Amino acid sequence: MPEEHFLTADGAERLKNELHHLVTVEREALAKRLRAAIQEGDLSENADYSKAKEDQGFLEGRIQELEYLLKYAIIVEASATGYDQVEVGARVTVKEDGYEPETFSLVGAKETDPSQGKISNESPVGKALLGKKVGDVVSVETPVGALVYKIVKIE
Repeated sequence: MPEEHFLTADGAERLKNELHHLVTVEREALAKRLRAAIQEGDLSENADYSKAKEDQGFLEGRIQELEYLLKYAIIVEASATGYDQVEVGARVTVKEDGYEPETFSLVGAKETDPSQGKISNESPVGKALLGKKVGDVVSVETPVGALVYKIVKIE
């Protein structure tokens, strides 16, 4: 059974673009490198050939991963009417006592980028926020201790 994972429409588009680039540009460039290395002769002591084969393994692995992700992803479209509760695809603003409000976009695990405010629905904070509404208070157990957030806004 395929693993269930979520992607926002933007995240799916980024992965499709990456896949297209890898298949049409990177794969062709790597094939040229391999042909050039093969023409050098003895493959057993050919560092260029060994490196190109290693790179090919990584490239093909990433292509397979992207194809799998896109095939089995649950694409979450942004709500045109807004959100009544926190769900994947929503932007949620939370306030912790004594701190400025923080805004997170809740995304699938494959799109997580904390530096951009994108947190996974599988992370401790993401799990705690899922299904909650404006005004709800959530407590999240993290490696640095418990965090208590009040949900200020969901968009």
